[in-house]
Amino acid sequence: MTAPTTTPLDSTPLGQPAVICAVSAPTHAPEWSSWLEEIGFIVGERVTVMTRGAFGGDPLVVRVGHSTFALRRAEAACVLVRLEQP
Repeated sequence: MTAPTTTPLDSTPLGQPAVICAVSAPTHAPEWSSWLEEIGFIVGERVTVMTRGAFGGDPLVVRVGHSTFALRRAEAACVLVRLEQP
């Protein structure tokens, strides 16, 4: 059996349910990891990209648990998810 494939949250299709597998920050902004976890982006939590901005896809409106946030694409790219069936 193969391991489930993960994808960055910023590449997730709109409305596609997913589960967070990992959160990792870029080297230029190590604080992003703890900030994302503090607002609810924790391993095992369900997440869905609701919409993207009209210009370049920034920001993304993301639902995590029962909360909704606007994230920049660079921030959303720090969150790896496993897609689920809609």
